Amino acid sequence: MVAAQFPGQGPGEALHRAVRTAEVAEEAGLDAVWLAEHHFVPYGVCPSAVTLAALLLGRTRRLRVGTAVSVLPNSHPVTVGEQAALLHLTSGGRFVLGVGRGGPWVDLEVFRGGLDAYENGFPEALDLLRRWLTEARVGASGERYDFREVAVVPRPSEALDGDGKGPEVIVACTSPASVRLAAERGLPMLLGMHCGDEEKADMVALWRRTARAAGHPPEADHVSAGVCQLADRTAGARETLVKAMPGWLRQGLDAHVTVDGRRRAMRDPVAYTELLCALHPVGTPKFAADRLAATSERTGITRFALLTEGSGDLAATEENVRRLGAEVLPRLG
Repeated sequence: MVAAQFPGQGPGEALHRAVRTAEVAEEAGLDAVWLAEHHFVPYGVCPSAVTLAALLLGRTRRLRVGTAVSVLPNSHPVTVGEQAALLHLTSGGRFVLGVGRGGPWVDLEVFRGGLDAYENGFPEALDLLRRWLTEARVGASGERYDFREVAVVPRPSEALDGDGKGPEVIVACTSPASVRLAAERGLPMLLGMHCGDEEKADMVALWRRTARAAGHPPEADHVSAGVCQLADRTAGARETLVKAMPGWLRQGLDAHVTVDGRRRAMRDPVAYTELLCALHPVGTPKFAADRLAATSERTGITRFALLTEGSGDLAATEENVRRLGAEVLPRLG
């Protein structure tokens, strides 16, 4: 759930649709919702995935709620760790912390992370975060973080009904370097919706080789991001997205500002929408189930984070999610 603000909508409408979609997802029997965060752009109007996750964990009883992703260069990793521990403990272990390094956006100036935090600082931040989620006391003496040892309070491993582990941590991966970084730490990947099955299979294979060389098990529960739109006819599902998504993409992506003025290549919104329709479960429920099963067989991935709000309409999104639960999941066993 991006909390996408489509043309003609306000941020309140986008956020209401996101909250309601989560409630419907639980009713429909889905396993989890994943929340994106963005700053200063209508592409997505949720500025804090962990804050929205807290609301949704309180609104639901079974659903897992994950961030996709919390952007580490914009926050101190100890702050993120404390928030994750709090949500893990108070939700009965239903919180999943997805993290990533984000992009070279003006966020780095506003939050004072700086360009170096984006280009070089992510491994140090990730390792400090992981220590906070697993150790009783933590200090730091790195290039970016240097502080005396302090107690970890609350400790995520001390959940009353937990398994002694902290929240699951998953890493957004968009390059071989980030795949290797996740694999060297034995952390599962979140792979982007712009990738096809072949590219995702290659990334999973690289992860397995790197994890094995680092002494970790060569299997992990990776997540594949995508788009899902259901209709009685495949052409109808594609038409819904091609009518609605380009306006959102054009408005949202054009609003991104780089921190250093670097030029950036913008995808053509119509061509990108058509690409997403071709890559993902956009069509009849049978087509969608077959598409998900084929991706799983080709890549080994069994978890999918599917954007269902591509119509931009609350009622249509609710129907999309309900059909996903009622007509697609049973076909997948």
